[in-house]
Amino acid sequence: MTAPAAVPGERPSLRKSVGLVGVVTFGAGTAIGVSIFSILQPTAQVAGSGLLAAIGVAALPMLVFAVAYAYLGSALPVSGASYEWPTRFIHPGVGFIIAWLRIVSNVGALTILSQVMISYLGMVFPVPLKPAMALTITAVFALNYVGVSMAAKVQAQLMALLLIILAIFVATGLPHFDPSLVGNPLDTPPLAILAVVPLMITLFLGIESAVEIGEEVRDARRNVPLGIALAIGLTALVYGLVALTALGLVGPGTLAVSQAPLLDAAKVVLGDLAVPLIVGAACFSIVKSMNAATLTFSRSLFAMGRNGALPRAIGTIHPRFGTPHRAILLGYACAMSGLLLPPSLIFLLLAVNVPTMLKYMACSYSATVVARRHPELHQRSQLRLSRPAVVAVGYAGVVCALLVGVFGVEADPRPYLLVGGWLIVGLAYWFLKGRRDSADQAMRALAE
Repeated sequence: MTAPAAVPGERPSLRKSVGLVGVVTFGAGTAIGVSIFSILQPTAQVAGSGLLAAIGVAALPMLVFAVAYAYLGSALPVSGASYEWPTRFIHPGVGFIIAWLRIVSNVGALTILSQVMISYLGMVFPVPLKPAMALTITAVFALNYVGVSMAAKVQAQLMALLLIILAIFVATGLPHFDPSLVGNPLDTPPLAILAVVPLMITLFLGIESAVEIGEEVRDARRNVPLGIALAIGLTALVYGLVALTALGLVGPGTLAVSQAPLLDAAKVVLGDLAVPLIVGAACFSIVKSMNAATLTFSRSLFAMGRNGALPRAIGTIHPRFGTPHRAILLGYACAMSGLLLPPSLIFLLLAVNVPTMLKYMACSYSATVVARRHPELHQRSQLRLSRPAVVAVGYAGVVCALLVGVFGVEADPRPYLLVGGWLIVGLAYWFLKGRRDSADQAMRALAE
């Protein structure tokens, strides 16, 4: 079904084609992705069985961020929300820098997703890594180009397949669970647990992703906060059961040296059947997460183009598909550049997490501004929190994001240099653009 033709002279609008199920599957679908197939190895290497405690610690700041996002998403649903909210409620420069740094984050995420998926496929048959990564990225962006409704349907179907496969893994693995292999997670030194929290938090990143398509969600004021709450519950349940099962089957030592930790755990009880099962689950999961990441990435670029922070041509909408097609094409070009990044998972995970924590800081602070200065928007939110409660949650989110970002330096400082360099480029662009815009305004004033 194609979008209705635009009325002559009327500005095209994004189509409201995502319901509550779509909100849940975009949120949980983004979170329940590549991390569960890749994060167990590096975290077990650093923290051993303490990774279970790290999951719990990482979930706490995500709950705070989710409340702030649900509040803002209900009060002011807008596409490209992580750019729009800081722009409106803090400063346009803050919104620009957050969205600018998210380019690194999104490119890193799509690189991780495609790299891990092709690595899993390589266990079944030989696949050339870089060409296959490029083909996968191209296919996902093409799907998003033709419509968010189709992308949402694919997301829901892949989510259902993934949950079925993970349920089989847990159901067959728990009867063989060996507590002695797990040990006591609390025996792990606290600093080791904290060191892997910035990695573990990737298990939950994306819970709030539906806010990025706020203008495309039906009854967004209800469905966004409710969908985020349901996504959190589903994600926590799935991760807790899968991580506990894997540890109880092979122990942290085996996970720490495994190139495919869930696959090695599944082989204990499923034998040869584990290969198609876990490889299939990984592929379904990763394509699903790539689909959601592509959607949110392009909406961020679209919002920047629509507001003039990037060339306004990027903020246009396809007259037939009702999608931000030029923003999608720009996102695709950026994503392909990720093929040049280092293949280290820790490097890529931190390159994703650092800009994401800055985004959470800005949006959490935006929630405090809405609660303190915009009573009319506060009244619109269907998340019934008092204004002091929202302010407390917002400031807690700022502190949590700052701490998580700082802890990651222990694991690998290189991504911080990458993000810092990209920040300098963004600041230079912002100030040069400001001068050019001021000069253009002066010229128009003289002409008048």
